[in-house]
Amino acid sequence: MWIAASDLTEPLAENQVMTNEHTLRVYESIIGLLSNAENPTPLVRLNKVVPFKHTKVYAKLEWYNPFGAVKDRIADNLIRVAEEEGLLSNGKRLVEATSGNTGLGLAMIGNQKGYALQTPLSQAIPLEKRTVLRFFGTEVVELDDSLCPAPGAPEGAIAQARATAENEEYVLLDQYANEANPGAHYRTTGPEIWRQTEGKVTHFVAGLGTCGTITGTGRYLKEQGDVKVYGAYPEEGHDIPGVRSQRQLQQTKLYCPDEYDAEVEVPDRAAYELCLRLNRDESIIAGPSSGMSLWGALKLVPDEPGAIAVVIFPDNIFKYASSILRHFPEFKPPERSEETAPAGPSKNDTMLAEMMENLKNAHDSVRVTKLNEQLQGDDRPLVIDIRIPEHFAESRVPTSINIPQDDLGQRSGELPEDRDTPMVMVCNIGKFSKQATLYLKSMGYRNVKSMKGGLNEWVRKGLETE
Repeated sequence: MWIAASDLTEPLAENQVMTNEHTLRVYESIIGLLSNAENPTPLVRLNKVVPFKHTKVYAKLEWYNPFGAVKDRIADNLIRVAEEEGLLSNGKRLVEATSGNTGLGLAMIGNQKGYALQTPLSQAIPLEKRTVLRFFGTEVVELDDSLCPAPGAPEGAIAQARATAENEEYVLLDQYANEANPGAHYRTTGPEIWRQTEGKVTHFVAGLGTCGTITGTGRYLKEQGDVKVYGAYPEEGHDIPGVRSQRQLQQTKLYCPDEYDAEVEVPDRAAYELCLRLNRDESIIAGPSSGMSLWGALKLVPDEPGAIAVVIFPDNIFKYASSILRHFPEFKPPERSEETAPAGPSKNDTMLAEMMENLKNAHDSVRVTKLNEQLQGDDRPLVIDIRIPEHFAESRVPTSINIPQDDLGQRSGELPEDRDTPMVMVCNIGKFSKQATLYLKSMGYRNVKSMKGGLNEWVRKGLETE
């Protein structure tokens, strides 16, 4: 129904409903702005960062969804399907583990429909996302979890969400296993791309996270014609929110590698550098996962006449200021006035960051399988778990002792007198154990290491816990 401009100045009569009008961009509520084939997110051709002579590469800008990310699609579909199945009656609350964007979409759609949201998430998620989630009205439960939640983590976000959902007041939508996730992209993203390219798309590329985007969109496009579907995933120990390394992908039920034509691993640095180029050279405000997906496309898509590649750009750069500063410390604002502040980042901050990074070497870290072997022998290292006592009491590496990180200084008398004693520091994900390792080295301990991946990795490997 076309809406005359004069109609927009008149108040709606009682019981009158305004029709969503995509041509004029007029909607009866923000929900009407959700994407579909009639109201697609834009495709923009990349011109300066693509080295191809023949192949055309288009970015699908998903921050044009109403709440700023590709995850708005699945948030809407998860809630829609749950409503159809009668799961959200009687004032139910939502609970969902998230790396940020799904939580943001669920929060805002929940605000419209009257569903409160609790979301357990990792402290490693950018501060910007955690802050805005609270601003949207979400009950945020921050945990010492990995950047992308893992099902096997004993105190992780997914375990926390599942435990909360045992209370009948809550409903867990479970984006990591719910077919409504890829179903959202089969219903919307796939038809949009097919229509926007007039059926000429030859290659589709997406980053691998929950894998709803690549699986759902790929299924639709392959049903329409001979379209190659490619996935890009980050390296192990990555710093790109919302995507998963090859090891982490094994924990996602929606990961269907047999349905994809190829996959490629993307280094962190390459993803962030291409992200920077997208913003500066193409004037496209893409976030780091967009840089990752495009890097994968440039590696996998052939340069040949008639080829048209579409790459998903999940969200924009504005949620990742804290991530940017970790990878580009030269962009850090001066802490003092420009007249007195030295140029560039603090040397102390840079040095500390480099020291933490250096601890990944084989001399200062130990893999969980290697530590497990050592604990079976006679020369066992002293394992010090630096988590809070409540987490230590629930699950721990056998023979380990508990000295919380904040207590290391005042409880130094409990540490060995011999500064050559082999010791291994343990936390949930291997982040804070590196800090503790540095601290003990500053006290003169010469044989102290950090356990890679923390207790989460120990559990994922199926090793025994107490």
